[in-house]
Amino acid sequence: MLVKGSSSVTRLEVHVSFKTKYCNKVFDYGNFKERCREILYEAAEKQDLVIKEMGFDREHVHMTWLMKVYHDVAYLSKCLKGTSGRKLLKEFPTIKRRYFWGSGLWTGVIYADTIGKDPETMYNYVRNQGKQPDDQTKLGRFFGAN
Repeated sequence: MLVKGSSSVTRLEVHVSFKTKYCNKVFDYGNFKERCREILYEAAEKQDLVIKEMGFDREHVHMTWLMKVYHDVAYLSKCLKGTSGRKLLKEFPTIKRRYFWGSGLWTGVIYADTIGKDPETMYNYVRNQGKQPDDQTKLGRFFGAN
């Protein structure tokens, strides 16, 4: 998919992953996971960012982003992590007290990689987070993910 700007035509797609602090498995809670999904989509929309796919494992989220030429992965990650962490821990104080002891939701680490010329493989990988068929495990090793 090409993104057209006033003076550019681009296809900048990246795979991004955020991991929770202490590797806490907070996405086992369905309502927490779904609210996180909603907040991430809302925050992306405010930044004029398109999240094409999103998938959750127990302690991290994977996304594929369709970016514009002026976007910055580090800045967008900071915006999405800050907004989602702040809102989620405010809306779910029990999870905050149990798992995060007053600290933030996300680690400071950002994983980001370009998708390349075969984006469907990455979309499937992201879409199938939390599932463990043989091909998903092989893809995880190939992409260096957990």
